[in-house]
Amino acid sequence: MALFIAVDVDPELARDPAASRKLAEVCPVDIFKVGASGALEVIEKNLDECTLCELCLAVGKPGQVVVVDARDGGLVF
Repeated sequence: MALFIAVDVDPELARDPAASRKLAEVCPVDIFKVGASGALEVIEKNLDECTLCELCLAVGKPGQVVVVDARDGGLVF
């Protein structure tokens, strides 16, 4: 389980196969993958590898992907 980073993806975005593929594509540390149903899966064990690059934030509408960095007192991206 992640100790420092949490990622919250809006369920509507997570069910969108195109958005799921894009999230998996842009993440440099493989936090996201596309499941068998085409829906997004978050790979919990990779969350602490997050570099806070913010590439995932550009997928979907503002607020559909939220990254929380607990190392900075819960800083939200």
